Amino acid sequence: MKKIITGLCLSAVLVCSLYAQNETGPEMAEAIRGYYRVFSQRGWADADTLARELEQRFNEYNRLFHFDKQKLKNPLVVRAFENRETYNAYVSFRLGKTREGAVYLHYNQPEKRELVILRDSAGESWMLAHQAFIQFFRAFIPSPPAWMQEGFAIYFNTLGFDRTTEKLTYEENLSWLDEIKHLGSSIPPLEAIFLADTRGIPENFQGLSWALVSFLLNSGNPDHFRSLIESFILLSDSAPAALNAESVMKRITLWTDSSTLQKDYQKYLADRKTFGELLEEGQKAYGLKDYIGAELSFLKAIDQRPSHYAPYYYLGLLAYEEKKYELAEGYYRSALQYGADEALLQYARGLNAAALGRNAEAIEYLQEAARLSPPRYKERVEHLIFRLR
Repeated sequence: MKKIITGLCLSAVLVCSLYAQNETGPEMAEAIRGYYRVFSQRGWADADTLARELEQRFNEYNRLFHFDKQKLKNPLVVRAFENRETYNAYVSFRLGKTREGAVYLHYNQPEKRELVILRDSAGESWMLAHQAFIQFFRAFIPSPPAWMQEGFAIYFNTLGFDRTTEKLTYEENLSWLDEIKHLGSSIPPLEAIFLADTRGIPENFQGLSWALVSFLLNSGNPDHFRSLIESFILLSDSAPAALNAESVMKRITLWTDSSTLQKDYQKYLADRKTFGELLEEGQKAYGLKDYIGAELSFLKAIDQRPSHYAPYYYLGLLAYEEKKYELAEGYYRSALQYGADEALLQYARGLNAAALGRNAEAIEYLQEAARLSPPRYKERVEHLIFRLR
């Protein structure tokens, strides 16, 4: 049975029809929540879970853009498939080719637009985040500036969703930083990025778009951030992309002239350090016994990637060197939680427990390290345990 929606549901009330049939695919359960109408091949529970996730994403996006939600005339349609065959068949039918993970299909007629997802596929996590932003953005601004659409989609594609807690998670996306920094003095002028819709898409456009968004959001200069936020107001839902792009550039350069903006942008990129650079910087400082400098580098690394084990492990080593053994144990536990080499961490925890005088606990950790990796730790552990006993 196909349920016909005549208006946008703005409440959190769930509406569930039995199934909806599309032109080429199987029957799907339907759930409506807020601004989304979601169909899932897995059934209503999955459709509702996905709708709740997308509602959170919508609200997170709009905390920045502040679009007038009353202007939405149609719900944002999402169609989720559970197997690759039906997903590929449906996307190919609509697009003429298939895409990995998720794809937003945009048409001039709003009622035909939809986000199509392959559930639990290798590319779903980041592609869903990327394409869900584009669906949100183009629901309000059908023809946005190319750099703004692509840059913010990349900025938000590390906006994750924990299905256990049903909460959003975020780690800053710096995947393009290395490539853009390597451009050095050959980086294109900002005007070429701003006006790509009229002058043609420059090489490395995805990374350049992300870098421009990251700069305007995070440079620390309030004028850059303010000019970006004010430019959102100028975006027209009826203007072509080229006109929107020109309006945005004019607004941003009213606050800061083009040459100053370019210098600030290049300095921002030069000063930004990748996660790998921060770890290397911290390790070097640690080797030189510059423990304050090392700690600052590792803490900055955590700010970038709070769920990576490496900086926690090194902070544990630092705390151990400074005889802050309880603090070291806390860092080691975090490193284990985020996937560190268990044998290495159990060995480190054994040394740490021994320094605290907890010999029985230390022996347990050391024995576990030897069990997990005999070639690395068996001989060392035997000598240590002999001394601890």
